[in-house]
Amino acid sequence: MEQRMTRRQVEQYKERYKPGTRLFLINMNDPYAPVSSGTKGTVTLVDDRAQIHMRWDNGRTLALIPGEDSFRTLTEKEMAEEQDALEANSPIIEM
Repeated sequence: MEQRMTRRQVEQYKERYKPGTRLFLINMNDPYAPVSSGTKGTVTLVDDRAQIHMRWDNGRTLALIPGEDSFRTLTEKEMAEEQDALEANSPIIEM
């Protein structure tokens, strides 16, 4: 059951989870079509109900619901590892 957030709580979520923030999904409490645990994604926005809208790395766009879903922000180390992997896989362009 979704809990109602105060305006202050919503603003705190908007401040904490700005667009571009990378999150790791621990568990999604969705009986119909959850995103798989362990999936990473990027915050696109936090709405006025404090739902955290995501662009998941697997292509999905399902929002997180604080208090219902379990997730955490990626650590600096995890983000550095992602960046290193991107750089290692990017093509070299010679001019």
